[in-house]
Amino acid sequence: MFWNVLLLLVGFALLVKGADFFVDGSSSIARILGVPGFVIGLTIVAMGTSAPEAAVSITASAQGANEIAISNVVGSNIFNLLVVAGLCAVIKPYKIERIMLRRDYLINVILSAILPVMMLIGNVLGLIDGILLLVGIVAYVGFVLYSAFKDKDNMPADKDAKKMSPVLSVVCIIGGLAAIIGGGQLVVNNAKEIAYALGWSETFVGLTIVAIGTSLPELVTSVVAAKKGESGLALGNVIGSNIFNILFILGLSSVISPIIVDADAVINAVILLVITAAVYIPCLIKKGMGRIVGSVCVLGYVGYTAYLLMTTI
Repeated sequence: MFWNVLLLLVGFALLVKGADFFVDGSSSIARILGVPGFVIGLTIVAMGTSAPEAAVSITASAQGANEIAISNVVGSNIFNLLVVAGLCAVIKPYKIERIMLRRDYLINVILSAILPVMMLIGNVLGLIDGILLLVGIVAYVGFVLYSAFKDKDNMPADKDAKKMSPVLSVVCIIGGLAAIIGGGQLVVNNAKEIAYALGWSETFVGLTIVAIGTSLPELVTSVVAAKKGESGLALGNVIGSNIFNILFILGLSSVISPIIVDADAVINAVILLVITAAVYIPCLIKKGMGRIVGSVCVLGYVGYTAYLLMTTI
């Protein structure tokens, strides 16, 4: 147990430092390419910080661990919306780009609505479902990049973002991403060992310990970005990661091995939909997220965790 705790702390250290380099490199690339930071957040940063979720869910699917494969994605998305986006707002209230609200966040809401429907059809996410989801992620990323380069002159630039040389920017991104992924794996693996030693259920571990562990890159990266004033990259990372988790991770996991869906998975997918829509409404009205809404989000996650403790352990 001692070594598990020690390695857990090492993982946290790697996440924090890796995220710092990753944000600087990504922001610099955005400046070099002349596109807004939130576009980089929706694509490069989102996919990079979702790597731990991908590794866990895809491995779990290949091993037939359906509960972890699905609950990791659903739990991570809930954590991203309530804790990551909420905590960033508590640290520094932010405005949300109009295009992100009307396009990317709306896509996130739609996908969250489609997910429980797909789960209910045959109570399985199979090969066809997986192919459709993978086609979706290719189409989404292609459209985001096409729109960014087509309309970059009309989109807000991140004038205060740090700009480094292209080579140094890439080195920061690769090095930061390596530290993030490595730190995330250390946190997840050792947190799982500690959780299992305490006798917690697989569903609870997937929705909380594993989901939180694999979402730590998003949390640390977005918090660091928020502190640096990169609010577009911070929220773009959250929305992009949630879209990536559903389309790519569940898609590839379903293609590798059909995922059997139980009632608990459907219920939590519906909870994800409710949370996604509930957070979207005040953001749409206020065109951003303030400290009050952010605090409610964080408290909402505490309530969700209490619900899991009562129903899944």
